Parts: sequence; C-alpha cells; structure tokens
Amino acid sequence: MGRFSRMVFRFSGWRLEGELPRAGRFVVVSAPHTSNWDFIVGRLFYMAYDIQPRVLIKKESFRFPFGFLLRKLGGVPVDRTRNNELINTAVRLLRSSESMFLTITPEGTRKRNPRWNPGFYYIALKAGVPLLLSYFDYKFRTVGVGDIFMPTGDLKADMRRIKLFYKDIHPRHPEHFTIGNLE
Repeated sequence: MGRFSRMVFRFSGWRLEGELPRAGRFVVVSAPHTSNWDFIVGRLFYMAYDIQPRVLIKKESFRFPFGFLLRKLGGVPVDRTRNNELINTAVRLLRSSESMFLTITPEGTRKRNPRWNPGFYYIALKAGVPLLLSYFDYKFRTVGVGDIFMPTGDLKADMRRIKLFYKDIHPRHPEHFTIGNLE
C-alpha cells in the first residue's frame, strides 16, 4: 500500500515532506482541518509510510454504512460532549500500545474555530508522549510533518508554539481556518 500511496501522490501533484517516525507513541496534531479531503490526504500520507493511525472522529460519522469503513481505517468514535472521558480513553489507548499515532484535529471541526480545543495537548501531557505536528498545505500541494516535542505543562507557551507552526500553512478552505489568538 505504501508504494500505491506514493504513486497517487506523485500523479496528483502532491509531495510528502518531513520524515515520519517509524514507531513510537505520538499525539499527531493534524491541521488545518477545513475539508473532508483532509482525512483522505492524511490517510494516504500514513499509507505511504505503512503506518496504521488511530483518528478521533465524531461518533455521528459512524452511522451506517460508514462506521465499518471508518473503523477499518483507524477511526475511533468519540462523544464530543464528554471531554474528560474522551481524554481518559485516549490516554488509555496510548498507554496500552507500544506504537501508536493518535491523530487529532485541534480545531475539532471543519468550520472556522478561533478557539482550538486543548484536549489533544492534555492527552499528550497525561500520557507522557510527544506531540507530532502534521499539516496539509493545499496551495503548495504538500502534506507532511514538522516539529516533534514534549508538552511542557505550560499550555499557553506550547499552544503559541503550535499555532505559530501553522500560521503559514494554506488550508483547502482558508475562510474556515484561523490560528486564533496567540496570547
């Protein structure tokens, strides 16, 4: 599947950037998330490296007939109304695995959201795993990874670092993306 995925990227004009670690436990911050295409591009990216990610997806997306397919692709249904349980479930998932790429979109929606949900940060902090920053840049047709770092516990400083990483990335729908306040 890795060869197939790289071929799809090459023929569609997309490039892979950065080096994805082969193993380990990570919370993968995946942004900007403004389109359903992000899931497809992201899944092809993981396939290029022969890695099976886990992706937190709102439970409403798992209705018939999509539930089976989403689970096969690594989807984990989440109830977004119960944040504490979501964090605890994700931490248990990470701690029980030798290697896992748990992918989360910080915006939590494809619509414009200036207030990113810090749940991904608390999951990484509580599980003791690094954050891996990944992106989709539709203007330059690139998908890749950048920084890897351990959360320090200083949410404000770490969120600023994360948001600055994404400030020059071009989403599919720019009107739906904002990094919000950097303060």
